[in-house]
Amino acid sequence: MDFQAGILQDGSPMESLEKQLICPICLEMFSKPVVILPCQHNLCRKCANDVFQAANPYWQSRGSVIPGGRFRCPSCRHEVLLDRHGVYGLQRNLLVENIIDIYKQECSSRPLKKGEHPMCKEHEDERINIYCVTCEVPTCSMCKVFGAHKDCEVAPLQTIFQGQKTELNNCISMLVAGNDRIQTIISQLEDSCQSTEENSEAAKRELCARFDALAALLEEKKAELLQRISQEQADKTAFIQSLICQYKEQLEKSSRLVETAIQAAEETGGAAFLMNAKQLIKTIVEASKGGRLDKIEQGYESMDAFSVSLDHLTEAVHALDFDSAEEDEEYFDGEEEEVGE
Repeated sequence: MDFQAGILQDGSPMESLEKQLICPICLEMFSKPVVILPCQHNLCRKCANDVFQAANPYWQSRGSVIPGGRFRCPSCRHEVLLDRHGVYGLQRNLLVENIIDIYKQECSSRPLKKGEHPMCKEHEDERINIYCVTCEVPTCSMCKVFGAHKDCEVAPLQTIFQGQKTELNNCISMLVAGNDRIQTIISQLEDSCQSTEENSEAAKRELCARFDALAALLEEKKAELLQRISQEQADKTAFIQSLICQYKEQLEKSSRLVETAIQAAEETGGAAFLMNAKQLIKTIVEASKGGRLDKIEQGYESMDAFSVSLDHLTEAVHALDFDSAEEDEEYFDGEEEEVGE
């Protein structure tokens, strides 16, 4: 049975209770069995299993001897570790299930208030009670018989309501899973940025150690190569930081869209919900199919390309001796050409 919040008075204790009995995944009242997470938040077991499967897509093929995996609580982001039984190893919250039973019994005895159902604009005394499949709008029976929708195909309002609400809930779950993946990519990018900076500093120290052992002839070359590493570091970190900003912007847009979708999903009236649901679902699907952002290649943060071997130059410096001024001049000219190469 579908219990609507509209049958309760605004601000009543029962309405406050209902808000506490809404699953953060399906946005419906908890369905049995209700499981309680280690962080003390509750989920429908089916919804918990959906979140778990999204975070562990290959879990079923691993076998029962391997630990069950993990996922994050959709309410507080606390990481939930599961054993080999998966979500079936979570404890049932019998107290919440009993409260839901009592709540439903109370709600079933309350009649629907007059005036809370949307009315047809063309026929003011007619409720909106059917859905025009052809025009994709909710309408009333008089519009079907005598009005603008008399030649259209219609369907029961509740059928379309349940179908589109289920589709919207699936879209919300898809967005939540997508946000988790984006957050993982952002963390990886931030780690890569830090590794790039650390590797850059290590390359600088190694280069300084090599050049400090050489004569003043190599000082200018040392400064030039340091500048190249710094420029490469700046280019790479700037690129990674730009990616982080892009992913954060996408995450922020997606989060706002999730909030909008959740607010729409909380609408309990079928007609009022259907007036905006289709466009909202279309927006979510388009956002989910949006352009893919760039990623960095494996080893992008490496600075190994800036490793310089100066052994041959060190040997050449050790080989210097007191020769004639003319021979010394020719020797150093050759060294400058070699360093340039």
